[in-house]
Amino acid sequence: MNKPLRRVAVFCGLLVLALLVRVNYVQFVQADQLSNDPHNRRVAINQYAQPRGDIIVDGKAVTGHTTTSDSDFKYKRTYTDGPMWAPVTGFASQAYSTSMLEGVEDKFLTGDDDRLFFNRTVDLLTGKQKQGGNVVTTLNAKAQAAAYNGLGKKKGAVVALDPRTGAILAMASTPSYDPGSFAGDSLSTDQKNWNAVQKKNDPDDPTLNRALRQTYPPGSTFKLVTAAAALQDGKVTNVNQKTNSPDPYILPGTTTPLVNEGNIPCKDATLTVALQYSCNTVFGKLGAEVGLDKMVDEAQQFGFNKEQFVPVRSAASNFDTKMSPDQVAQSSIGQFDTAATPLQMAMVASAIANNGKLMQPYEVDKLVAPNLSTISQTNPKQMSQPLSAENAQKLQAMMENVVNKGTGTNAQIPGVTVGGKTGTAQHGIDNKGLPYAWFVSYAKTDQGSPVAVAVVVEDAAANHDDISGGGFAAPIAKSVMEAVLNK
Repeated sequence: MNKPLRRVAVFCGLLVLALLVRVNYVQFVQADQLSNDPHNRRVAINQYAQPRGDIIVDGKAVTGHTTTSDSDFKYKRTYTDGPMWAPVTGFASQAYSTSMLEGVEDKFLTGDDDRLFFNRTVDLLTGKQKQGGNVVTTLNAKAQAAAYNGLGKKKGAVVALDPRTGAILAMASTPSYDPGSFAGDSLSTDQKNWNAVQKKNDPDDPTLNRALRQTYPPGSTFKLVTAAAALQDGKVTNVNQKTNSPDPYILPGTTTPLVNEGNIPCKDATLTVALQYSCNTVFGKLGAEVGLDKMVDEAQQFGFNKEQFVPVRSAASNFDTKMSPDQVAQSSIGQFDTAATPLQMAMVASAIANNGKLMQPYEVDKLVAPNLSTISQTNPKQMSQPLSAENAQKLQAMMENVVNKGTGTNAQIPGVTVGGKTGTAQHGIDNKGLPYAWFVSYAKTDQGSPVAVAVVVEDAAANHDDISGGGFAAPIAKSVMEAVLNK
């Protein structure tokens, strides 16, 4: 072979080698990146080439599917009672991706999850269409309906937990939206419906999951955390013994008085009476005495300052870790920068009801393959122990007193032991905004405490002076607890 031909042969060999290197690089290094690229339409087409698996509540699917027309997407998602279940299911949209459970469990629902490899292989060998798995939730349909209908046209959220396991029984958020209205089939219609529910076009922001993603000042419901810290630290041992609490209480290092709402018996009040009447002075002073470090530790044991994954992500609730003593006092009554999601406050009530044990919250009971075999089962897991069983029982007695003869009487259920705490959280410049109405509670029977609930209502239609946790939120909590108990 002459010299020019050798050069051409070597050059062609190098080209082939470069091609082989590039092909292998694309296949093995860039494969995931390319397959997940939003501009890769083949991925989306494949995603909707077969029906998605379903999201199951109480043995029934709250999702479904139907074929499309005039589209290269063969199927689209449908929803039963879409607005009620939207905070749980989220949406699966051909144009706008996925959210909530539809997003977190997307690969399992489409059948692309690695855990379904055997099922896919069998389907391939038998000529069956690829099938998605089902997500079986912990939700209670009656409790969800009670929460959603109880909120009605009000803006707010409800979360109900089983304190014994951490299972989420209800998760409602209003105003809501219909995820099926932009699931697919008509791009122009989908775009119109999608734009209509975006915050820039609807200030009520109906796609916001207020149960998980919105933090609110918890107001007096946070006094439960302060009471737990005071009991755990030994600042209070007898909840029926008078405290040394002036009225008003001058915030430490300042000349600013902390006062109570109305003419209520808060001077030197016992912890039981202080919770019954929601005395700012008693709990502000207790928080300052417990101190920053121990208040932070107690709040964090209840779940503050950390995102929760249920498996959908919940925003982190906040209790500041750097504060002056006067700010600690204000934070200890749910003011200053303290903020909590409804899930977080349901966790607080749940831990107290469960004799001090806080269970990890979760909303997926199990993942089921198309052949109905269980691929993954959630086992209840203890998250922390914010307070001892003895102190939890003291706090239970205090909360039950609130419902029996305090601000939470609207949550009473005949024949059932109910404990609760109301809260009215001020917000806005100079507290001129409409306050948020809170109620956190639990119901207890001879078999234990099967339900704990947190309700927050932000109702722009109400008069400022008429808003209260006991008046607005407690009746909703009561209906949710009754739904669980009656099941």
